[in-house]
Amino acid sequence: MAPALTADSKQSATARVLGSATAGLTELLVFHPVDTISKRLMSNHGRVASVAKFNQVIFRDSASKPMGSRLLSLFPGLGYAAGYKVLQRVYKYGGQPVVNDFLTQNYASTFTNLFGPKTGKALLSATAGSIVGIGEVVLLPLDVLKIKRQTNPESFKGRGFFKILADEGFGLYRGWGWTMARNAPGSFALFGGNSFAKEYVLGLQDYSKATFVQNTIASIFGASASLIVSAPLDVIKTRIQNRHFDNPESGFKILRDMARNEGFSAFFKGLVPKLLTTGPKLVFSFAMAQTLMPAFDRLLK
Repeated sequence: MAPALTADSKQSATARVLGSATAGLTELLVFHPVDTISKRLMSNHGRVASVAKFNQVIFRDSASKPMGSRLLSLFPGLGYAAGYKVLQRVYKYGGQPVVNDFLTQNYASTFTNLFGPKTGKALLSATAGSIVGIGEVVLLPLDVLKIKRQTNPESFKGRGFFKILADEGFGLYRGWGWTMARNAPGSFALFGGNSFAKEYVLGLQDYSKATFVQNTIASIFGASASLIVSAPLDVIKTRIQNRHFDNPESGFKILRDMARNEGFSAFFKGLVPKLLTTGPKLVFSFAMAQTLMPAFDRLLK
């Protein structure tokens, strides 16, 4: 029988909520404009062959306005983004350790016997991340509204948040299957890449003892793997969510049209900007959450 894997130190639920919420808020304030740029690039159907076209895609109606107005145009949907981002980070970063603790308590020996203590521990963490990623679909309406505000603001037509909820109902869950299909491998790669780096690159036995620098290095591995793995499904998901509320176009039709009209490379549209922009955002918030949760735990004791 393989040797038992070593369990990480556990943080309290309060510490996990505080650490992940703080990471989410900080990420939002720093990176929301970057997220808007990435979403608008993914939503663009044509080629961006000039600086003028690039400005038109990025800044929309503000492309010809002064720089200050153009920069402000990158903050649409900030209220939706705040609600979504904080809830998402609390759920994902704070929830994965809970699922990981459960799997460790009940299935550690299975993972150890199948994969060995080191790989088993990393794969257990990745599996916990994938389970949490699938459940993230419950937050989809906030994500939909955030993306629409960033890429298709005319679909709101002056309606407020509660009016949209009443009008659209379960329509705000449009694309839920594609979201789950994206989140399962994406979250598996995020937490798995992070854990493999801590296990095999950094040689850590207790992941919660990692420094901010070590968490950052591990997060780079996890975030890069996650963005690459989930890129094709993320493009489809974004196009489903940014269309008008009354547009019934399915994800499979979008997939077929992309393959027919735009080619294979269309499924990786925005990947380089995402690696250069969303990548650091994910690395930043993931590393911060992993560092803050143990820190808050020590402060609360």
